[in-house]
Amino acid sequence: MKWREFFRIPPALKHRKFFLLWVGLLVSIAGTQMQAWAIYWHLRTLSDQPLAVSGVGLARFIPIILFALIGGLVADTFNRRKVLFITQTAMLGTALALGVLTYFGITTIWSIYIISAINGIAVSFDSPSRQSLITNIVPRKDLQSAFGLQSIASNTGAIIGPALSGLVIATLGQEWTYWINAISFLAVIAALILMGKVERENATPEVRQQPSAFKKLDFSGIPIGIRFILNQPIILSSMLLDFFASFFSSANSLLPFVAKDILNVGAIGYGWLSAAQAVGSVTVGIYLAQKSRLLKQGRLLLSGITVFGIATIVFGLSRSFVLTFIALVFVGGGDAISTILRNTIRQLQTPDELRGRMISINQIFFAGGPRLGEVEAGLVAQAFGTPFAIISGGIGCLVAVMAVAFKWPTLRKYNGDEPIITAS
Repeated sequence: MKWREFFRIPPALKHRKFFLLWVGLLVSIAGTQMQAWAIYWHLRTLSDQPLAVSGVGLARFIPIILFALIGGLVADTFNRRKVLFITQTAMLGTALALGVLTYFGITTIWSIYIISAINGIAVSFDSPSRQSLITNIVPRKDLQSAFGLQSIASNTGAIIGPALSGLVIATLGQEWTYWINAISFLAVIAALILMGKVERENATPEVRQQPSAFKKLDFSGIPIGIRFILNQPIILSSMLLDFFASFFSSANSLLPFVAKDILNVGAIGYGWLSAAQAVGSVTVGIYLAQKSRLLKQGRLLLSGITVFGIATIVFGLSRSFVLTFIALVFVGGGDAISTILRNTIRQLQTPDELRGRMISINQIFFAGGPRLGEVEAGLVAQAFGTPFAIISGGIGCLVAVMAVAFKWPTLRKYNGDEPIITAS
């Protein structure tokens, strides 16, 4: 690719509604990431036990287990744009609540867990509708570009957010990380207002209007989504790969301990380390956002997660701030390759009327891996130390890649130009 092509306008940004949503997400994700890393630091100030910090992952994951499948059904039944109005407002409220409790000095570990769980309920409904909405505002040929841009938004926010997190904590105070995040949700809400009405593929009259009651949901539709996933080896294997790789290599919750106890840096140094993964992810996202079609996607997916695992091992071995930063950059780059390709493969291989349910099932894998991995990392760190927890996780990630590649050779052979599945 020539350098001038590297900076051309990505195809997906030429679609107005996606552009509005993308800009809104760019702002909102920065706030969300600032809050996420601020919570880790906040918990570290409340307790010196790794398990206490890792417990927030479980608090976020339990609501997803309970509500994700319903959230997917809601995305396939209700107006997706209107669902996002509700979920974004709810997440704004949880951020405000954290800020108020912190301001008055009455925050406890359990109050953070409870508010994180409430936020997790909102996320369970938000993710399926938000990701499914993208396929309704971007044509199929530009989906890979859209998911590359989504990765850029996510990881640009993950650079700005954590870096600001340390700066805001050090200058304004912990509560402002939560209040700034609350304000950032207004960017997505404004984008949803400006984009106007969004039509669904093959939308029925029931889908075109917002049902007034939860009882109108047909819960028999949930097993239909599960059976679809089980009968699609490409989608199922990518979900399992995502789960196990992120389960073993989810050491983010241990970063405060690496920063404070191994590298001996303060809140600002911690903020820059928190942003390192996103530096690699944004670089990869910019490149892939220019591409309309990549071939040998299965091999690229497996290669990306292999880089992710190897870089995690280096992260665990490092005792240098610079080497740790570089290792985390490669962790982010490997993760971005796999994330963008996984999203593209799943969206293209799923008919629109099942996308919400597919995404909700994927959400269990996508969120379950890192959330449960945070708990696992905390337990191992508690017993054997932080470096051992990180290194063993990277090794586990590599084992998972080899196992999935061996069990599902169709994933390894997936090229990216296979026929697109349509609804029967």
